[in-house]
Amino acid sequence: MCGFVRTCSNMSSELHPDLHPEGSDAVAMTVREELARRRLSRQWLADSARISLSTLEKALSGRRPFTLATVVRMEEALGIPLRNGALARPAEPAAASGFAPEEMGAYARPAVRWLEGEYLTVRPSFSEPGALYAYRTLIAWDEAKGHLAFSETNRLDQDFEQKGFVSFPHLSGHIYLVTGSAGQYRVAILNRPSGGGALNGVLATLVAGAGAQLIPAAAPIALVPAARTADPEYGVIRPGTRCFEEFRGCVDRITERDYALFPR
Repeated sequence: MCGFVRTCSNMSSELHPDLHPEGSDAVAMTVREELARRRLSRQWLADSARISLSTLEKALSGRRPFTLATVVRMEEALGIPLRNGALARPAEPAAASGFAPEEMGAYARPAVRWLEGEYLTVRPSFSEPGALYAYRTLIAWDEAKGHLAFSETNRLDQDFEQKGFVSFPHLSGHIYLVTGSAGQYRVAILNRPSGGGALNGVLATLVAGAGAQLIPAAAPIALVPAARTADPEYGVIRPGTRCFEEFRGCVDRITERDYALFPR
């Protein structure tokens, strides 16, 4: 007899499945708003949907989830759709899944662990012809968000230090360091490491023009593992300074070896 009761209970659960909590909460909010908008009572809905007022009250207050059968009957009573994805389980957060979001390439942390670390970053100076600009870039896994993130330090213009996410799609095989703010984007597109682990590519950004005007600019950029450079200089690196020739070679290598193209 007990076994038969359990079987019936299981069958009932399959025929009248509960919505997941997030979906049930969404249905409850829609129903409460609809009742308020139409000035309908909960008793009217319970009678029209053929459910007890107690069951409806508990579901609307979040003390128990709605069943699919209950939602279907409420849809018939109210004449509006209530499910709209409420039956689907919410997507697993990227931080819990172990994979970056699909729009970043859906990479797994073990597959990109080699990319984590501190880099000396060198590019031509936008404000001083012939000079270079050097700073630090840190790439690390963001545990809360579930993807690689980057941040810049040791810049003279600290107000313009960038931080953002790292995209690594399999289709192109390139590494993207992306900053997005209020609809504006700044991106570095980097090749996979060359000899010595350097990442070479192109930086596309905005720079200060006349007055408050910002103008688009692009430049070669190299990210060299910090361990390869002893006591590096940061900021504007001018000809004749201790690190200039070494840093100049890092930047020139990008076009010499076709890591990036700058057609005229």
